[in-house]
Amino acid sequence: MDNIKKMISLKKIASVADYFNIYSKLQPEIGKLKFKNGKIKIAILSSFTIKAIKEILTVKCFEINLMAEFYVSDYQQYVKDILDKNGELYKFEPDLVILFIDIISILGKNYLRPYSISASERGDWAEEKFIELKSLISNITGNLSAKILVHNFEVPVYSPLGIVENKQDFGFIESIEMLNSTLRNTFKNDAQVYVFDYDAFCSKVGKQNLFDYKMYYLADIKIDLQKMPELCEEYLAYIKPLKSLNRKCIVVDLDNTLWGGVIGEDGLEGIKLGPTPEGRPFLEFQEYMLSLFERGIILAINSKNNLEDVIEVFKKHPYMILKEENFASMQINWNDKISNMKAIAEEIDIGIDSLVFLDDDKLSREIIKMALPEVLVVDMPEDHSLYVKTIMELNDLNTLQIVEEDKKRGVMYAQQRKRKELERTSSDITQYLKGLNMLITIEKANSFNIPRISQLTLKTNQFNMTTKRYLEEEIKKLANDNRFIVLSLQVEDKFGDNGITGAAIVEKQLHNFRIDTFLLSCRVIGRLVEKTMLAYIMNLAVKAKATTLIGEFIPTKKNAPAKDFYKDNGFRFVRVDGDKEIWEYDVSKVYKAPDFIKVVIK
Repeated sequence: MDNIKKMISLKKIASVADYFNIYSKLQPEIGKLKFKNGKIKIAILSSFTIKAIKEILTVKCFEINLMAEFYVSDYQQYVKDILDKNGELYKFEPDLVILFIDIISILGKNYLRPYSISASERGDWAEEKFIELKSLISNITGNLSAKILVHNFEVPVYSPLGIVENKQDFGFIESIEMLNSTLRNTFKNDAQVYVFDYDAFCSKVGKQNLFDYKMYYLADIKIDLQKMPELCEEYLAYIKPLKSLNRKCIVVDLDNTLWGGVIGEDGLEGIKLGPTPEGRPFLEFQEYMLSLFERGIILAINSKNNLEDVIEVFKKHPYMILKEENFASMQINWNDKISNMKAIAEEIDIGIDSLVFLDDDKLSREIIKMALPEVLVVDMPEDHSLYVKTIMELNDLNTLQIVEEDKKRGVMYAQQRKRKELERTSSDITQYLKGLNMLITIEKANSFNIPRISQLTLKTNQFNMTTKRYLEEEIKKLANDNRFIVLSLQVEDKFGDNGITGAAIVEKQLHNFRIDTFLLSCRVIGRLVEKTMLAYIMNLAVKAKATTLIGEFIPTKKNAPAKDFYKDNGFRFVRVDGDKEIWEYDVSKVYKAPDFIKVVIK
């Protein structure tokens, strides 16, 4: 097993054959291993011979400490698998379904002779094929709560009409483009179905290089096996957020990373940053970093520098795109970068494994890799012109949905720094909390907050009593089930709106209420808002004439901050049931929430 890890860590995987070699070595060991990030079940349904995806994805998931299990449909049996409600596909209960139907299979002989049919027939064909595809997808979503990843179609680079192809009335190329457009627009707002832009992937790797005609004629393989690792890397962009393995904070160095040169030696006017050949790579790198900030990625600084020199750049350099307020933490000092990295995680209150580190200095990168292996250290190229490309190709920053709270995250963390300043100047914690003037809004699940509730269950680790993960479709089902109450918690104070930062799922039993999920974002831990939410749940239990509120705690490596929550709030320990602790509270006992927190119930 150590040899396998060494092969991967040394990046000795150079071909598909290497993946098959590692896969075969993994198989006898896989059952003995413990995977820190659990397991994912993936179903692959394809219209042609699929080779290597299972083997490559198994190895790539192994790299991120995730066990992958697969269901792969037999050759050209994907329709049968989808329509058979009692079949093996549905018994497998995958977390992710990849539906890969290729354009040659759909078009048949019309792929090479598209103008053997009229423009109106091509229109009918496009509509008919989309209806068929939509029906297949509906069958999957109707029987599974899994995420569905549907390939769109490669737009050919050829036409039998040559250069006058785009002069045709609903031409061959246009018909495929319309099919792709319809597919995208239909599922744009569907939280369960994602359209994988296979056409863009083909363009990225080169459409002329993607197809191996010999293997196509021999075995109906329609993608060159050597391109499969790149395709599987694209799939990881969906797998990581699905298993909450995405990153949410980029930590950057300054000298020769955000700007060219060394500020302490070159001075404000000497650093390279601006619309010049030497400065433009850094200018555009900052522009892209700002776009990530605006979609919710947290930014921080880890730099050996004089703080005064850096602040001068922020305030006076005309081409400094990123400003102080864009950074949730700024560790600018002469401490070692390991200590600074830990300080960043502590200040922002996120896990070390949420961090991505960008630094031009190879030694600094190696030090962080060795000391903090949980941090994703990006091997920045020596050529500064490749900085933007390098960050664009990261697939660790993706989320399955960007909600309003995500877009505000950067601003929220800037506000958090102000809260910590107030805390430092307050005489005690009660004075500090009262000084925040908190207002919380508790609301039952609805179409607006369900995506955020799901996101919180998928991402929250520290204050999460059971760490149960729920996809959006599962939250919807629970919200529509009379046996359950699904709640969101929004927190505001005098510094701003934290957004929806808490959630609870409660099951109504015959004489009891059982808390299935109770969680808070790390941004609001320690403000006693959890007591207010608990008091509201107790009040609901009293109104329903329940006698007991049951709390469950499932310990993990990350949820230690939640360990004593039930004990500290008057619950009585009952027993250990498998991997969970059972606690009870007699709701006839009065439970008081903090009186300095205002509450709005919607």
